[in-house]
Amino acid sequence: MRKDKKLIINLKTYGLTAAFETAAAKNADLDLARVTAQHRERYQVITTSGERTVTVTGKLSHQAMTPVDFPTVGDWVLVTPIKTTTEQSVITTILPRHSVLARTAAGSDVTGQLIAANVDTLFICMALNADFNVRRLERYLTMAWDSGATPVIVLTKADLCQDLSDKLAALADVAMGAEVVTCSMATGDGLSAVQAYTTAGKTVAFVGSSGVGKSTLINHLIGDDVLMTKTIRADDDKGRHATTARQLLLLPGGGIVIDTPGMRELQLYTGDLDRTFADIATLAQQCKFRNCRHQSEPGCAVQAAIATGELAMDRWESYQKLQTELQYQGMTARERENAKIDRLFGGKTAMRQLLKSVKHR
Repeated sequence: MRKDKKLIINLKTYGLTAAFETAAAKNADLDLARVTAQHRERYQVITTSGERTVTVTGKLSHQAMTPVDFPTVGDWVLVTPIKTTTEQSVITTILPRHSVLARTAAGSDVTGQLIAANVDTLFICMALNADFNVRRLERYLTMAWDSGATPVIVLTKADLCQDLSDKLAALADVAMGAEVVTCSMATGDGLSAVQAYTTAGKTVAFVGSSGVGKSTLINHLIGDDVLMTKTIRADDDKGRHATTARQLLLLPGGGIVIDTPGMRELQLYTGDLDRTFADIATLAQQCKFRNCRHQSEPGCAVQAAIATGELAMDRWESYQKLQTELQYQGMTARERENAKIDRLFGGKTAMRQLLKSVKHR
């Protein structure tokens, strides 16, 4: 009787590159795999021999200093081979990531939460209805530019927008360096521009608020209703969660897509403000003093730009808010308090002098 041939999966269809192959070759006794889903402490991975459900080794768990040191969807990992039907495969190593998306975990101001890893293109989705928010987009771009992935702004539900030109104008200064794609699932406009990024071997990920149409877009790319979708609430245009877990899926054209749950709010864990706010970074270099705080110092190019209207006050305030948020990451409560004093008064000595002068009035 002829035996069936053993299933062999080509991991290049899952985005395997020469760099990851080289990194894995140093441990030939382990199997190379990519994380396709996570369910609490268990991970779904794909290897050349098929899918496996795995956990991390006790050593890897012990060495992890923070949640971002654990595997996430999109990671390339090394797992122990399965020699018997009862043996449990485990992740021993996370290969170096070429990009990583992370945010601050809900309810925490210091703990990071991974979103996805090894993403080539990040689609930042925002609907052209009540969800449209320039300040929120600045947050996503700050995370994206720091991640190593290339951000693309995807404006959905264009068929519901009556002031598209005004909204695009509002994004002109914010979207610097990132392509903006306008699309509509109702009319089909712009969908080909999104699909153009899903080339063979490349990984794309979708992020954005609930209800902006991420799952609907992914279903279109797959060509089937694989992901559940939900309509927005009619009373406030807010979205409902359709995706509840991160997962990696193959596209018919050869690309790879990672779907992520909608976020009510994105708290930054790391970020690249100089890239997102390149206009402010350029102005800061023109200040008279190198250590200019951009408040009341003479020769401040930032304040001069605000005075002439070259720099909008709300964009400057957004920059300051995000700068403070990133500055506080990883600080203890006392360090955050000292940072606030430095920001508001210029140091404890200046604060004491101010309080003393107020007391004697």
